[in-house]
Amino acid sequence: MAGEPRLVAPSAAWKDSYRAYVRELEERGEEKIPFPLAFPNGNFAAFLAQMAGCERGIGIPAGFVPHSTFWLVRGSEVVGVSNLRHRLNDQLLVEGGHIGYGIRPGARGQGLGREILRLTLPEAARLGIDRVLLTCAKDNAASSAVIARNGGLLESEAWVESRGRVIQRWWIATKA
Repeated sequence: MAGEPRLVAPSAAWKDSYRAYVRELEERGEEKIPFPLAFPNGNFAAFLAQMAGCERGIGIPAGFVPHSTFWLVRGSEVVGVSNLRHRLNDQLLVEGGHIGYGIRPGARGQGLGREILRLTLPEAARLGIDRVLLTCAKDNAASSAVIARNGGLLESEAWVESRGRVIQRWWIATKA
């Protein structure tokens, strides 16, 4: 798995590796984070069209906002997925924020969480988002550390009933 990790748009070129990532999550019984990992991908062309529509705000469920999904690839493997919400609504202000991300289970502990967030921040800046909100469970020390290492400033912690846990709210400036 040589090469520097890089962020790419979802494409058919990565189909097999992406599907293996999703399968790895399923085999471990893990939640698919960020949420586009749960989109059906049996018809990969339709899946890619759905992702493109989400970016333009087409076909998104009520209460959702337009969002872009990126894949972190290293060598020939998809090792992470990030999802960038183009704006916040009332729900995302409480939990969800602008960016959600996840790292493939077999690739964790290698600094890739820090890298996927670092590479997604300029994408937010390109959309005109000067600072992004990230949220994570207080007991998710790895995610808190990733956010802090990317310049995150903890604003608050609050119990979120729907999650049954304390959620932290962090802000990161997208432009230095």
